[in-house]
Amino acid sequence: MTESLYERLGGTEGITQIASDAVDNHLANPAIATRYENAKASVDEMKNAAATFFIAGTGGPNCYEGKNLLDAHKGMNINGTEFMAVLDDILGALQKNGISQKVQEEVLFILYSMRGEIVRV
Repeated sequence: MTESLYERLGGTEGITQIASDAVDNHLANPAIATRYENAKASVDEMKNAAATFFIAGTGGPNCYEGKNLLDAHKGMNINGTEFMAVLDDILGALQKNGISQKVQEEVLFILYSMRGEIVRV
């Protein structure tokens, strides 16, 4: 039996680290950092939300309690450049955590498929 994406990403521990690194990358990325300056959530809350969303979405335990993508991004007017910056940051986090090229591609494909619920909604 093939391992789930959740397992290939290192389970809860691995995904939590990837999400933490991705949020750190977002905060340091000049293309999107300003989006986080007046965030209602703390950095730890953002990291937890990212991790639990990713865990649930990759076949792990359904521990995500946040909004759906459309509701979370509605009215933010995120543009295509910002969306790609987020994907680049996540790719960097995957690489930092030693995730294989094949799994990186699978994750990016899934994330890109969510574009319509994030960009200009």
